[in-house]
Amino acid sequence: MCHVSCILFGGTNLTKEEIQGKKVIEVGSFDVNGSLRRIIESWNPAKYVGVDIKKGPGVDIVCKAEDIVEKFGKESFDIIVSTELLEHVRNWRKVISNLKNICKPGGIILITTRSKGFIYHAYPYDFWRYEVEDMAKIFSDCNILVLEKDFQISGVFVKLKKTNEFIEKDLSNYEL
Repeated sequence: MCHVSCILFGGTNLTKEEIQGKKVIEVGSFDVNGSLRRIIESWNPAKYVGVDIKKGPGVDIVCKAEDIVEKFGKESFDIIVSTELLEHVRNWRKVISNLKNICKPGGIILITTRSKGFIYHAYPYDFWRYEVEDMAKIFSDCNILVLEKDFQISGVFVKLKKTNEFIEKDLSNYEL
């Protein structure tokens, strides 16, 4: 799921050079109100896979975000896109770990999610809100290229690069 500001963030912070010939996965790809897929596919990735918990527009493979490493393997994609997913997963630590671990070293992770003040939207669930400070701590084991608030509504956007010598940060004691 995505909305206008998410599409603008992705469209301006991903480049054709980063996408062309690369393997891309979109986690939480069910297209309810917009998607980055058309933009990214216009840049000729080697592969584009959309995954979500149920069939629908933009979904190529049905798979929980908690299971993507088991399904696809570690370090199997160059580009990870996840828009408006993180507030909907109960086990956010596992999902964030999976997003990091499915990404190849040197790969890009692009995430948008909601912050405090955004209305409760229970489809399919709604558990969490993230702030800029949360994302800075959660992704301190990656190179943060862009980290900003959504300019339209309460949310946070981040673009990261996984380091070649990646060592995953333990988030077990981190509270949102």
